[in-house]
Amino acid sequence: MKFIDTHCHFDFPPFVDDAENSIARAAQAGVEHIIVPCVDASRFALVSQLAQQHAALYAALGLHPINIAQHQEDHLDRLEQHLQTADAKRVAIGEIGLDLYMNDPDFDKQTRLLDAQLKLAKRYDLPVILHSRRTHDQLAMHLRRHDVPRRGVVHGFAGSQQQAERFIQLGYAIGVGGTITYERASKTRNTIASLPLDALLLETDAPDMPLHGFQGQPNRPERARNVFEVLCQLRSEPPAEIADALWHNSLRLFALPA
Repeated sequence: MKFIDTHCHFDFPPFVDDAENSIARAAQAGVEHIIVPCVDASRFALVSQLAQQHAALYAALGLHPINIAQHQEDHLDRLEQHLQTADAKRVAIGEIGLDLYMNDPDFDKQTRLLDAQLKLAKRYDLPVILHSRRTHDQLAMHLRRHDVPRRGVVHGFAGSQQQAERFIQLGYAIGVGGTITYERASKTRNTIASLPLDALLLETDAPDMPLHGFQGQPNRPERARNVFEVLCQLRSEPPAEIADALWHNSLRLFALPA
């Protein structure tokens, strides 16, 4: 079976200084493609360079809400400058979104940046990789307003069944990550078990979101396979059918080469 980690911060340790070995470890687990989302403007060039240097890596550029205090208005101009340059390894705008979990979220600034980046996704015909913590309803409102043609994925989803279905109705995929490996996450596990298979993508959010059994360790892209194995325990379809759907869902959304 082969997999795509649709969300891995490969531009951070322990991967960025050990790229060849990290990619090889992922490949041994069947993870053939890794999408690397950006968190701020200072990392646009690095993420783009990593994707150019390594066939397995693909870039997404965006301004993450968790770094809201660092983002400046001209960073949107820098983002658009990158988007104006053709790059076959750039497959999405992300990681973008909303976050009300952190202290001092400056939500007005978050929404302005989100709206601006959704407009860029529409202008440059790219899907979006979306972050959402305690903001699913607000995020859905912004997605309805902007109608991004290529849609995207709500990554690391841990909301309710109703919220997931609302995103799917809007045409967005749901990112399935390490949360489902924890039995106490019963709401998320039950939701992921019942959603349409063609709406799901596999991800790790490495080096964050450690899986059950790996707490205290950096998460890694090869553990996308562990997430897949738990997903198979939760769903009724045969593993081969689940793997095939996850693979083709990812190829289709990000226009990756088969």
